[in-house]
Amino acid sequence: MIQYIIRRVAYAIPLLLAVNILTFVLFFVVNSPDDMARMQLGQKHVTEQAINNWKHQHGYDLPLLWNAEQSGLEKLRQTIFYQKSIGLFLFDFGISDSGRNIGHDISERMWPSLALALPSLIVGLLVNITVALMMVLFRNSYLELGTIVLCVILMSISSLFYIIGGQFFIGKILKLVPISGYDSGFSAIKFLILPIIISVISGLGAGARWYRTLFLEEVEKDYVRTARAKGLSEVQVLFRHVLKNAMIPILTGVVVVLPLLFMGSLIMESFFSIPGLGSYTIDAINRQDFAIVRSMVFLGSVLYILGLLMTDISYTWVDPRVRLS
Repeated sequence: MIQYIIRRVAYAIPLLLAVNILTFVLFFVVNSPDDMARMQLGQKHVTEQAINNWKHQHGYDLPLLWNAEQSGLEKLRQTIFYQKSIGLFLFDFGISDSGRNIGHDISERMWPSLALALPSLIVGLLVNITVALMMVLFRNSYLELGTIVLCVILMSISSLFYIIGGQFFIGKILKLVPISGYDSGFSAIKFLILPIIISVISGLGAGARWYRTLFLEEVEKDYVRTARAKGLSEVQVLFRHVLKNAMIPILTGVVVVLPLLFMGSLIMESFFSIPGLGSYTIDAINRQDFAIVRSMVFLGSVLYILGLLMTDISYTWVDPRVRLS
């Protein structure tokens, strides 16, 4: 088990290094510091002096990879790559172009993102699996047909419709919950109810159909026929055997998503004015704050790789044969 985990971690290290290098190339080679300065200053006729001043203030006036004017290790240290990219491996995100501490902002904004994403994931997963099991239990019936039609309809509607419609009907007409905003502590619950409901409903169509496909593949296997021959009811077969043996593909979808919950939902947080990492990223893009965008891109890559690693490890708990691969 330990050797298996070590191998997976060893695979992740070069991948993370490649992501860091690619991020650096996109932000500092394809899009040069001069281009960043012109976009940030937002002027049609920007003087060379203004560009140089902006680069000097934000540390973008150094050479990219090699500083020939320095001596010893300073040739590497006094470069943009060392000062802007190496620190990311230590989760030292530095200072944003607007002068804020990025690491402090992330540590504050991750909690609203988790407060929205975790309940949405858990409730959505339970609802999707329940609906899928119901369709399998009543397969080849009008109930299954009607549920499939409903799922297709839910899939065909844009998530923006659910957001705007939910805000208008539940928030404005019925006035059951606030349309947008956020508060600390338990007071935040009233602001999270509506986006959680919308997240669950918008993902129900695709999720329920996907789990239904997994369960239908399992109910046709020999071990299910054996369980029925032993006298188990269809409900017992589904919950004791089918659900258990479908855990590997379920874990694939769930465990990969877990680390990405920290990143928040870009659309949901923006529409509901939730101060999470999703709205933080959108605001940084609008302000053209390249330091924040670069940090969030790298953090998202790290969390995605961590999710893949967690998926591989979770497989060994569900199916020990994976350890031998």
